[in-house]
This record gives sequence, structure tokens and C-alpha cells, in this order.
Amino acid sequence: MIEIRSATADDIPFITEVYNDAILNTTATFDTEVKSIEDRMLWFKNHDSSHPIIVAEDNGVLCGWASLTAWSDRCAYNGTAEVSVYVHKDHRGKGIGKALLEILILKGESKGLHYLLSRIASGNEASIHLHTIFGFRHIGVMKEVGFKFGNYVDVHLMELVFKEPAK
Repeated sequence: MIEIRSATADDIPFITEVYNDAILNTTATFDTEVKSIEDRMLWFKNHDSSHPIIVAEDNGVLCGWASLTAWSDRCAYNGTAEVSVYVHKDHRGKGIGKALLEILILKGESKGLHYLLSRIASGNEASIHLHTIFGFRHIGVMKEVGFKFGNYVDVHLMELVFKEPAK
């Protein structure tokens, strides 16, 4: 049974492991150098109540995480957050990403956010499909904006706009 809960500092080693695997093996992130636990702890502490980090557990085993991150430090963007969803390589294809994204959207809306943005590298059709299920709209492609694994990579932009304005 998949359970979603707020992340704690104790989850940082798992979050770091999953993120570092994505750095080394995927274009899910354009970071190219692995992160330390200390780095991820600073990242964790920079999230506030309006920008949650959540984790998924399957029968008590951590299997994925997701976050809403402030889009900009400029006040006019306070209602905007960027979505991140990462599932451990051994747990993909089990609906964990879907469960995480669903809860993340609900949390964002309940915190008064107005706009969610996802940047998804070309080739990640599963993530594009998942976002579409939850009402994200494809708003464009940034051509060859990233360079990873010896290739230029396009990034798809997807948005979800909540009906009520940010408070």
C-alpha cells in the first residue's frame, strides 16, 4: 500500500540517493554533478510550508519523492512553483509517480499557489502523459536548451493554473 507523507530531515539520504541516480543516468534533471547529503539538507531547509516536499512509502519502504519549489525569489512570482517528481529506479511503473503528483497538486492548491510549472526533457513520455492526466497543459518546447550525455536536449513546458488566485 502506497502512503504519501511530508518529508523529514531523516528522508534526506533517500532523496539524495534517488536524485543522484537521476543525475547520473537520466535527463530528468540537468544537474550533472552528484549532490551531497549536506547540499540536499540545505535544499530541504529552503522549502517552506507553501513549497512542500513529500515522500512515498510502499509497505514502509521509501520509493519516491516530490516537491514544489519556488519559481523565483521575486515577490510577484509567490504564487508560482515548479514541480519535481522522482521515483526510485526499482519502483517505477507502479503508480508511485501518479500518487505523488496527485498529492503535490492538492497541497499546492491548498497552500494558495496559483500556477504550477513542469519542465520535462524530451523522451520522458511517461512524465508528459502523467502531467496531462492531471490537467497540465503543454505550453511549448525549449529547443536544445540542455546538454547532457553528449547531446542537446529539448525541454517541454507544462502548466497547471488553479482557478482561484494565490492569497
